[in-house]
Amino acid sequence: MLPVTDLQALLDGGVVVLDGAMSTELTHRGVDTANALWGSLALDSAPEAIRAVHASYFDAGARVATTNTYQANVPAFEAAGYSAAEASGLIARGAGLAREASEAFERGHAGVRTAVAGSIGPYGAYLADGSEYTGDYELDAAAFAGFHRPRIAALAGGVDVFAVETQPKLAEARAIVALLAEEFPATTAWVSFQLRDPETLADGTPLADAARWADGQANVLAVGTNCVAPARVTPALRLLGRHTGKPLLAYPNSGDVYDPASKTWRTPTGATASPGTCRNGSTWASGWSAAAAGRPPTTSRSLPPRWATRAGVRTPNAPSGRAGRSGWCR
Repeated sequence: MLPVTDLQALLDGGVVVLDGAMSTELTHRGVDTANALWGSLALDSAPEAIRAVHASYFDAGARVATTNTYQANVPAFEAAGYSAAEASGLIARGAGLAREASEAFERGHAGVRTAVAGSIGPYGAYLADGSEYTGDYELDAAAFAGFHRPRIAALAGGVDVFAVETQPKLAEARAIVALLAEEFPATTAWVSFQLRDPETLADGTPLADAARWADGQANVLAVGTNCVAPARVTPALRLLGRHTGKPLLAYPNSGDVYDPASKTWRTPTGATASPGTCRNGSTWASGWSAAAAGRPPTTSRSLPPRWATRAGVRTPNAPSGRAGRSGWCR
C-alpha cells in the first residue's frame, strides 16, 4: 500500500489551493527567464528569488509549493554548460527551496499543513519549440523514461508528490507514471494534461481515454488539466468526472498562445483579452467546483500574490477556498 502523502492528507480536508506560475513571478522580480530553461536557470543564479516566490504563494493562500523544475532537466542544463552532476544538484535544490518555504510557513502558522510537489514537465518543454502544447514529437516508452529518470531521481527524496503536468501526450504520461511505479514505488503523482479542446489532449487522444487510464493507476492521486484557456476547464472537468473517481485538478492560463521564438506569450490574432480572465479567478473556480460537485476534493491554483486580494483568494479551509491561477504557465 502506498503511504499517505501530505497532499493526500490535504485532499482529505477539502479543496486544496495550489500555487501559481513560477517563471512569471521571477520575471516580475527582475530574473531573466527568456531562455531555453525559462526560470530554471534561477536555481543557480537566483535561488533566493525562487524561495521568495514560494513564500509569497503560501501567504496568498496556497498550500502546495510546486518546485521550479518544470523546465529543469539534465540535457537542457548540459546544453547550458553544466555537468550532469551539477544539473542533478540544481534540480535537487529546487526541492530544497520549496521545502524551506513550506517549513517556514508552517512554523509561522500553527496547525497549517503544506506540501511540496515536484514538477515534471513534458519532453516537449525541453525542446523549447512550443511542442509541449501540441505533442508534435515521438519517443517510445523507454526513451521517455530515460529522459525523465534523472530529474525524478534528483527530486524523489525531497518532495511529497510529483506534478506530472502540461502533458500533451497520453503515451508520455503513461511512461512517467510507469517509471514512478517501477523504480520509485513509494512515490505518488498528480497528472495534468494539455488540451486541444475540452474533449481532446493536444496530441489528439480523447480525454476520456486519459481519464480511464488515470483511474486505474494506484500511484496517481488526482487528474486534471493545466495551461489551457479558462473556458475549457469546466467542460473538461465534467468529462473527467464521468470517467474517473479520483480528485480533479485545474490550473489554466489566460488563453494566450506561447511564441517559442521570442519565449513570450501573446494574445491570439483576432482575439480580445477578457479583463476578468486572470484576475477574476474566484469566479472561474466557482464554476470548476460546481463541475466537480459530488466528486472527491478538487485542487486549483492561486493567482500571483500581487493579484490575490483582488481575486478573493482564501485559505483552503475557508468555505470560499477556491482560486484560479495566473495567466501564464511556469
